[in-house]
Amino acid sequence: MNLEVLSKNENQEINSRVKKLISQISNLISEKHLEPGDKLPSERILAEKFVVSRRSIRTAILKLESYGILISMPQSGTFIANIGPVAMNGMVKDIISLGLPDFKSLVETRILLELKAVRLAAKRRTELDLERIKEALDAHETKLLLGEDAVQEDLLFHLAIAKASGNVTMNQIMIGITPQIIVDFKKYHKDYNSLDNLRISEHTEIYEAIKSQNPKLAKKRMKVHFKLLYEYCGVC
Repeated sequence: MNLEVLSKNENQEINSRVKKLISQISNLISEKHLEPGDKLPSERILAEKFVVSRRSIRTAILKLESYGILISMPQSGTFIANIGPVAMNGMVKDIISLGLPDFKSLVETRILLELKAVRLAAKRRTELDLERIKEALDAHETKLLLGEDAVQEDLLFHLAIAKASGNVTMNQIMIGITPQIIVDFKKYHKDYNSLDNLRISEHTEIYEAIKSQNPKLAKKRMKVHFKLLYEYCGVC
């Protein structure tokens, strides 16, 4: 897994471009009087109409899909969701007005989600889930003991826990927000590399709590693991 996070300026530029496309697609739906269930023009046609790349169109469509405004069906195309024009226009306005999340808001979201995810993982984990978590745990420890960068292994450990929760939505959100958090924390926390042994032991304790299927203990261990994030961001 190649963990590459765009700079703030790059993210802002992409975000601005996508918002413009979302507004244009929304206007097209209104102008064409497309109703719920109607098919959206193809990516090629939209790209030609708005003079942008198909990749940009795809990104905007995926964004609208994530909010439930559009629905993509393999081999069939992209369709307008059954939410009605008033609700759709309101949601599009909200999407366009959204700014990029800052580090603190990402951390607050992650803590809320992962404290719930680790409890669910302890309750629901399968043997396969446990194997995935252990594999990520061991890979993380090996890299750190060799003095190598282990950001990606750290990420995979937490994502394995989210997957073990059995909650697909929670897992998707974690996939979206965790990489930027881990990279930013390492970038700005000057003592990050001195915390290797602590992170190894905390990850191990979380794993053991999940293995023993103890949700209360798993949540407690995760809260301990988040201590530095709490302090760093002033999260209460």
